[in-house]
Order: sequence, then C-alpha cells, then structure tokens
Amino acid sequence: MLKILIADDFPLFRRGVKDLLSDGLGAVTIEECGNAHDLFELVRRKKWDVVILDISMPGTAGTDALRQVKAECPKLPVIILSMHPEDQYAVRMFKAGADAYLTKVSAPEELVTAVKKVVAGGRYVNQSLGEQIVHLLQRGHEEQPHERLSDREYEVMRLLASGKTVSDIAERLHVGTTTVSTYRARILEKLQLKNNAELMRYALQQGIE
Repeated sequence: MLKILIADDFPLFRRGVKDLLSDGLGAVTIEECGNAHDLFELVRRKKWDVVILDISMPGTAGTDALRQVKAECPKLPVIILSMHPEDQYAVRMFKAGADAYLTKVSAPEELVTAVKKVVAGGRYVNQSLGEQIVHLLQRGHEEQPHERLSDREYEVMRLLASGKTVSDIAERLHVGTTTVSTYRARILEKLQLKNNAELMRYALQQGIE
C-alpha cells in the first residue's frame, strides 16, 4: 500500500488531493500537514513512498522545503504542486531535485499518473512543460534577467512584485528585515531597476505572478 504525504497550507485543497488519490489509486495511506515544520518532522519520523509538496509552504519558500526534504531522504520522490505556471518555477524545482511539477489547475487530470511514474522511479513532465523546457534550452542566449536570480532572490522578487513589504517578506521567510533588504538591493541591481514600482512593472511584463 502506497504511503503518501500531502504538504499544503489549505485544508480544502488537501482534501481534494486526497480524494483524487483515493479514487485513482485505490487503497493508499495518506497523511497531511500544513506547514514546513510539520513536513520536516513527518519526513524524519516516517517512511513515505511519495511527498506531494506545495511550492509556498508557511515557514519556508521557493525551493528551500524541497531541498531539505531531499537532504533528509535523497531517494524520496517529491511531486511539486503549484499555483504558479510551469515557466516560472518548474526548471528551478527540477534543478533542486523535484521528480514532477504540476500546476494545481492540471492536477485533477495528471496527479495520479505523476504519482505512478515517480513511484516507479521515473520523472513526470507533461507535454506543456516538456515543450517549454525545450524552448528554454533552445533559447539559451536569450535568457531573461530574472532567470539569473538565485532561488531565494527570485522568491523575494516575486513577493515584492506582489506588493509585499520588506517586513511582510521577512516574517514569511523567517529572516530579518536587513536580510530581505539586502536581497532587494541585489535583485534591483541584477535587473537594472531603480525601485519597487519598476520591479512590479517588470514582473507584469514578464507574466510573473
């Protein structure tokens, strides 16, 4: 019997994922958690066949939770479920060790297939994401400025662009405001922007949510 851990901060969404998995896989053991602390504790204490992980867990951000899960259990398959389109995070997540990346919109049609694939030792990439990865590889020299940001810089950029203050971001990421301000300065320098208004405009032009 497959043992699956769902890590997402929305209880209603976790319930929907559980129903999908139960309907598609039959007899499975499913547990759930809503924050990074509980996620890491459950990964340490129990053996799982697969973890289904939200990209924006409270207590962590971006690829951090994924990297820590993989550090604890390198062979444990992790499927990323995200509200963000593939072109914004998928490549970063695969580089950090993800075994599959699905948007929450596509999850109803693809989640069960993805679970079967990663449990069997493979990686799951849907057609849309596969085409985008090929496009990125072919584009090469046309890399956009934000694609050169580190994972943490990218996450801070996205939060700033959404209107979050330095204090909001510091609380969300569990770091000091000085640290966030340092990230902000690096981001503006790398993107050659002057202030948050220009950053918001850049994010809008690039379709970054």
